[in-house]
Amino acid sequence: MITTDFVPGSPCWVELSASDLRASLDFYHGLFGWEAESAGPDTGGYMILRSGGKAVGGAGPLMEEGQPPAWTIYFTSTDAAATARTVAELGGTVHVDAMDVMDMGVMSHFSDPQGVHFAVWQPLSFPGMEVADEPGSLVWVELWTPDDEGAKKFYGDLFGWNYTAFELPEGAGTYQMITPRGQTEERMHGGLMQADPQMLAPMGGGGDWHPVFHAEDPDTATAKVAETGGQVFMGPEDAEGVGRLSTCADPDGNVFVLLKPSPM
Repeated sequence: MITTDFVPGSPCWVELSASDLRASLDFYHGLFGWEAESAGPDTGGYMILRSGGKAVGGAGPLMEEGQPPAWTIYFTSTDAAATARTVAELGGTVHVDAMDVMDMGVMSHFSDPQGVHFAVWQPLSFPGMEVADEPGSLVWVELWTPDDEGAKKFYGDLFGWNYTAFELPEGAGTYQMITPRGQTEERMHGGLMQADPQMLAPMGGGGDWHPVFHAEDPDTATAKVAETGGQVFMGPEDAEGVGRLSTCADPDGNVFVLLKPSPM
């Protein structure tokens, strides 16, 4: 499970880059009740997203020409500069080298060898999200990739992740569940799987790291996605041992999953 005890290699933040920030904030407020609070006057319009007063992630406008809208997953790093060097050595691409964010931390942005975007955060005064694994917050992260073996090796070498294979029903493939280095399976925080072209079509044919948000009533939430300009690709449906879920996208086309987890 995702927690706010951010061990290295575990998700610590999610960030939305939006083509129309106001419209996106309205969409997610309607879906989750998130409130948006300015991160400050010199942050380029960056907003902190809060659920019940606690930070669940961030959102901001597109910052440069040609930048696509996206949900970005941040993973905890003890040394963002060293992580950037390792990404390059492993065949990934460094888009933003280690950069100080005021006194809050150090961030760096990358693509893996399959072209999938992700980021790391080296915390200083700000460790990351203040709530997880509760309704309206992050409960899981998921990678759809055109090359699952390549992705397993890259992220395993980068973060030291351990993988547990889970065979999907009806021969749909193998889902690799991810546990941070040195942690027990109770700390699994995500999964990766090889996706067919139809699954990857919403991302333009490439892979995608996307967030999975806890929805107390996934049926109502999924209907609201469709009613407010988003898309529903799958569900809601029950997945044995997982919960009730649906795969959706916001009006910008950013993929996310709604999940009511099965009782433990």
